[in-house]
Parts: sequence; C-alpha cells; structure tokens
Amino acid sequence: MAIARLLRSAAKPVPEERDEGAIRAELLVAEFEQSGKGWFWETRKDGSLAYISAVVANSLRCEHSDLLDTDFTSLIISDVDAENGASERSLGFYLSSRVPFKDLVLRAKSKEEVWWSISGRPVHDDVGRFLGFRGIAHDLTEKRRSEVELNRLARFDSLTGLANREMMRRALEDALFSASKRKRRCSLFLLDLDRFKSVNDTLGHPAGDALLRLVSLRLKDVIGDSGQIGRLGGDEFQAVFPDIAGESQLTEIAQAVIDSISKPYYIGSETISIGVSVGIAVSDYDDRTADDLVRDADLALYAAKAAGKGTFRFFQADMHAEARDRQALEADLRQALEEGQLSVFYQPSVELNTQKVVGFEALARWTHPVRGPVSPSVFVPLAEESGLINMLGEWVLRTACLDAAKWPAHVRVAVNLSPLQFANKSLPSLIANALASAELPANRLELEITEGVLLNDDQQVHDMIKSMKSLGVKLALDDFGTGYSSLGYLRKVPFDKIKIDQSFVRGASLPGSRNGAIIRAIVSLAGEFSMETTAEGVETQDELALVKDLGCSLVQGYIFGKPMPADEAQAHVCTGGTAEANGFVRARPQRRRLIRSGVVHHQGKTYPVRLRNISEGGALIECTAKLPDETTLRLDLSIGEPVESEVRWSIENRYGLRFSKELDLTLLGQAQAASPAPTSFIPHYLTAKQEA
Repeated sequence: MAIARLLRSAAKPVPEERDEGAIRAELLVAEFEQSGKGWFWETRKDGSLAYISAVVANSLRCEHSDLLDTDFTSLIISDVDAENGASERSLGFYLSSRVPFKDLVLRAKSKEEVWWSISGRPVHDDVGRFLGFRGIAHDLTEKRRSEVELNRLARFDSLTGLANREMMRRALEDALFSASKRKRRCSLFLLDLDRFKSVNDTLGHPAGDALLRLVSLRLKDVIGDSGQIGRLGGDEFQAVFPDIAGESQLTEIAQAVIDSISKPYYIGSETISIGVSVGIAVSDYDDRTADDLVRDADLALYAAKAAGKGTFRFFQADMHAEARDRQALEADLRQALEEGQLSVFYQPSVELNTQKVVGFEALARWTHPVRGPVSPSVFVPLAEESGLINMLGEWVLRTACLDAAKWPAHVRVAVNLSPLQFANKSLPSLIANALASAELPANRLELEITEGVLLNDDQQVHDMIKSMKSLGVKLALDDFGTGYSSLGYLRKVPFDKIKIDQSFVRGASLPGSRNGAIIRAIVSLAGEFSMETTAEGVETQDELALVKDLGCSLVQGYIFGKPMPADEAQAHVCTGGTAEANGFVRARPQRRRLIRSGVVHHQGKTYPVRLRNISEGGALIECTAKLPDETTLRLDLSIGEPVESEVRWSIENRYGLRFSKELDLTLLGQAQAASPAPTSFIPHYLTAKQEA
C-alpha cells in the first residue's frame, strides 16, 4: 500500500538517484506523526492493518509489530454509546460499506482512556478494484479530559464538590415532576450559615474555604442518600428531598443538620464555632414551580433567622403576608425619607464629674402615619437591606449638624455610621459638605463606628479613617468589646473615645458580676491611649456609682434622660445644661418567679405571652412575636387595666419589660385566689419544638 511502501522506504539507505520530492514526503510524514498532532493508517481490503504509526503502539502500551496485520476494528471498543461522546455508527460499518467517513469519534481498546478522531476513504486501483482504506487520525484524549472537567465544573461546585446552583435547580425540577406524576410530595431545604462572615473577616478566606469544605462533608454525612445536597454560593446551601415530605421526618433531619454543623471545627490552631439556619418548604398537589418552592423556602429561612438563628422553620402561608408587609414598609420608608416624615431625637451624654451635658447622640425616629412609632431596630436594618441606608445616613448627618450649630460651643453631636456608609468613597466629602452647610466646627462632630466597619482591615479602611481625621472630626468606637480584635483596633485607629457597650454595664453592680473588672480594664486601657470612655445604658443609681468609681469619663443612659426632640435638646443645653440622675436605686427591683399566661397589645395586634417573673417595675415574658427593643406595648395579665410597658432587651423569644409606673403585686395574689383552678401550661422547651 502507498503509505506502507513510503514509510518502509524511509528506513532504507537513500539512493542518490531517488526523487527529492519522495524523500521530502517521507520526512514530512515521519515528522508529522512524531509531533503528536496525528497519525496515518492503512488497511487492506479485508480490513487488516497494512500500516499504522508507532505512535499508536506507544499510546496503547504494546509492540508496534503486534498491531500490523490485525483487524483495525479490534483496536476499538464497540460498546461505547453516543451519550459518552462516541459516534453513532461503528468503524466496522464504514469499512464494510466501503464509503468515506470523517471525524469518527471512537474509544481505543486500552486499559487507560484513549480517544481518537478517525477519518478515512476507500482506495481503488486504476481499474476500480477496491484495495482497502487509507486515512488519518487525531488523538482526542486530552481534549476529552478537558471536556469532562469542564462538564464537571458546569455541574459541581469547585470548592466543595457538591452540586452547584444549576444542577440543584434541575434536581428540584425533576423532583417536582416525579412527585406530580406519582401523586406524591417532595421538599426543599435552604440553609444559611450563621457567623460565617466573621470567620472570613477575622481568619481570612483560606480558613473560610476550609470551613466550607468541612461543612459540606458534614451535610453529606447527615443527609446521605435521602436527598441531593448542593452549594448555591457563598455560605448558602440547598437540599432536595424527592421522597420525603412528612413534617416529623423533615424536623428530624433539620435538627440533625443544625446539631452537626454547630459542633466545633478545628482548622490549624483555631477552634471555630458557627451555626446554621434552615428554611423548609414542602410541595403540594398543585402547580407550583421550582421558583415558587425556592421562594417559599427562602421566606421560611428568613423567619428562622428572625427567630434567633440556629433553628429551622417550615413555610407558612402567612409568611407571604409578612413579606408583602416588609415590602410595603420599605416603600413607606422610602416615601418617608423623600417627604421628610422622619425626625432626629437626641440622647444626652453627661460628664460624670460635673453632671453637665457635653454632647448628644443623634438617633433617627420614625412615626408611621398608620403603624405609629416604628422601632429603629426594624427600619434601620430594612434601610440597609433595601439600599436606603446612605440616603437615611446622609439625612441624619445633615440634620444633626444643623441642630448642633444652635447649641453652645462646648456641646458636641454624635452620629452613627453604618458599615455600608463607611464603604462609600464619597463619605469624607459628604461630611465636609454637611459641616460647611451648617457652619459647624469639625471638632464638634463625633462619628461613631462599630467594629463591624473595621473587620475588613484593608488599605481602603485606613484611607477612609485618615480622610475623616484630616477633616478634624472626632472618632468614637461604639459597642466596644462586643466584636473581634478590639485591642488591635485601638492600636491601629486613632479613636478619641471608646463607648463601653451596655451589655457590660447592665448588671455590673450585682453581686458576683465580673463586668466591673472588665469596665475597669477598658477604662485603664483608654487612659493609656488618651481616649475618653462613655458608659452606655446606665439606668440605675448603683450602676452610675460603679462606673463613676471605675473612672468612666461620660455616661449615656436612661438615668439621665431618654432621647428627646431637637427643640427640647436645644432648650436643655441653653438653660444650664446639667442633668439629674433619675432611676431605680438597685440594678433591678426584687422579682417574683411565677408562670402565668397573658397577652400583649402591640400596633393593633394581640399576641399570647407567658410571664416568667415580675416586679413592681418590670417583667420577663416569652412571646413568639418579634418585639423590637424600645417598643412600647400594653401587658394584660387580667388583673385590671393593661400595664403600659417598654421592651428594654430581648434574647430570642424572651423579653425584658419595664413598666411606665410601678405595679401593685398584691393584685396578682388576689387574681390567683379568685381563680377556680391553676392555669395549665406547656413548658417552652416543648412548645418550641412543636412550633418549629
């Protein structure tokens, strides 16, 4: 055959009289095959190989002589289907039918995976007799491996190896279709890690990536073959259960996931603890789509996070109403900002030695025309979520500067900056413009930032701080001690003041409390850096005496007054500016422990509550509704008129109330005596599981 003769002649001594063109052709064939770009083949009319490149023998791990005279089709795996990328028709079909073919994708018969793209045409002599086939082939092995890897990347998350968002969507659509055909139901979990961002911010992204891989292993271990688990991106995961829809079984799985994810992780020398919140949606015998089920699970996840994180919630129909209510509130907030419906109140900051008001903290307040007062703990996070925080923050800053310009020269105004505001590169120019417009000296403006602003310890953060300090404004570190690496911030950032978080002040005067020692250490540290210290949340006489003895410079708390409108603040500082301490003597009045049912009335709605303890001045209640701090409500214990109360603090579903006036506790005894039977109740640790 032509190629065989050509290559055989290349191995013989070259006579001088040989055609230079033939010599050149021989060399080109040899060089082409050795380059790895392809190789030639030739068969006789019976299909046996008359020539095949030695390159093929190397790839098949065999001797070249073993390939010659064998049937070409014997080198090919014949049972590879088209779904695996093979051509639909076999090599044997084309060889026997004696028709030309091109780019036939075939897998070689080899222990290792080897793929070829083969092209060939029949060869005839001068009188038309069939002599065999001649052709060329290319090695597709590396290309196939790349395609397989690209296909894997298109379907799986590269970090964890779990299914990615697109594959999870297909899994959910398949589960819904199958469930509909079988008249069954399927279910969906949406999972979001709690406190994961702080790991990334404090330990770095490599630690965060390692943590995500460990989380994925635990999820696979818990869920196993009962469902498909995938990572949607970031710290969000999803699980589809094609055959599980029972509430008890899903509850068991969700709790197992929470328990597993919440166990400590050990990465390098660090011990890391995180949590997970889970939203659960179950399909019904209806036409809901995958998007509908994801939306429902997302609403359930939002409810789980609102309930304190580290828990799970099933989707309920009324969650749609709550979502619509949030959307309506967001629209109302936007309108309130545009139409000037918000106001700024000012809480006094008092110098302990002289009890003079030396500053005010500016606090946004919103009285909704229908809902009434809306707590800042509700509308400020809503502003951050909806992108309104820059608009809100700028308005508060400008308003505070204008109001402060009317006060005596020694009185400062403090304005809080959200981490989202801090990320705005135009913030320094905005501050300068607000000061200039109000003609307020820069040293009378104090900007309060939390440790959350400083978690991304990068050059942009330091440049922003440098720009603000160059304006001459004061910087205060708010909620000191509640975040991470506080001492490191004091070393790097030139703060003028530290505000000691109220969580250290509250209860500091009670016997056995260690908070006093913490406050003393903070005050001493601030002194070394020539910083002022403000004790936040001081409410009682004994707390006031304690923080004074410990050396705090300033006090801010209800004992010296609640936040007041701008006109009252101006009148106060322009007529002397001293403050009188007015609060309970003890950290909290003596409380009576009892369990009693009642209700609270809040914004036109009524919610059942369980009373845990009570005193003349306040009570501890449990309530499934969300009651933001500083919310005013009425507590009805069926002992006469409902008691006007204010939410002072909250932990998960427990709330500390402060009464507007002292309550006569003898009324409780009379009500119990008149009752025909004691009130029955279910312990909270049981109801929590039932409600979940």
